[in-house]
Amino acid sequence: MPHSHTSIQSYSLFGESKHLPDVLHCETIADRSALHDWELAPHRHARLHQILLVKSGGGIVTLEGQTFHLKPGSLVNVPLGHVHAFSFTPNTQGWVTTFADELLDELLMRVGNVRQDLSHASVLQADHLTQEIIGQIWFEFSNEQKSRALLLRGLSAVLLAWVSRHQILPMAPQFLELQQEEKPLVQRFKALIEAHFAAHWQVNDYAKALSISPTHLSRVTRQATGASALRLIEGRLMREARRNLAYTNLSIANIAYTLGYSDPAYFSRVFTRDAGVSPKQFRQQI
Repeated sequence: MPHSHTSIQSYSLFGESKHLPDVLHCETIADRSALHDWELAPHRHARLHQILLVKSGGGIVTLEGQTFHLKPGSLVNVPLGHVHAFSFTPNTQGWVTTFADELLDELLMRVGNVRQDLSHASVLQADHLTQEIIGQIWFEFSNEQKSRALLLRGLSAVLLAWVSRHQILPMAPQFLELQQEEKPLVQRFKALIEAHFAAHWQVNDYAKALSISPTHLSRVTRQATGASALRLIEGRLMREARRNLAYTNLSIANIAYTLGYSDPAYFSRVFTRDAGVSPKQFRQQI
């Protein structure tokens, strides 16, 4: 599937200023693809994990340069930061389910290596039950019935578990190179971020802990995720800020102090630059 684009776009389907508008997002393949002649150019989502199911029709998907043919029942797993492109047969039917990183954090705690399994882009063949689960996600997402959020979380957990259980290792050389050389380094970097983000470690601190140069760290993270090392560090802080704003009653000043900011006003400026709205406006939207 040829594309003439010289750069890979990075999109946030929830909107750059609305990272937690709902439990998840679900839309039909036609909703977006039909607007672009059923062709979606190479792009990535830095904060979003997607699972796409083809119910009827088909087409082609390109995942990090490797091409797969799609048919009815094909399920595409697209992890955060992975470059992907689609060329659908006109009138292809199916759904795209999108999970924000906050939901993944919530669902994938203390569940073994599921996150690692889900980090591999792949095309699987969904069984009848899995197709029904995605259809049910679409139904619940599109309606406002009682216990909607709880049902969406439960269905999401089942779907992610199915993908993890049936995941296959990618075989393309570029995938294998990333898996063998760069991916463990990125995983160690992310583990260090989890341990030290509240202490405001800088890129130099993480690079020193990993025994590599800051330049090499940023190059590896950008290739693997589409974001620089600094952006991943800031992103983790802002993700924690969004979670606190959405799920706690802490004041904005207390959230700033909890995250290691000595000046709440400076925290508000950083948050506004990242989210596009102030912490107060973000909380009001939620």
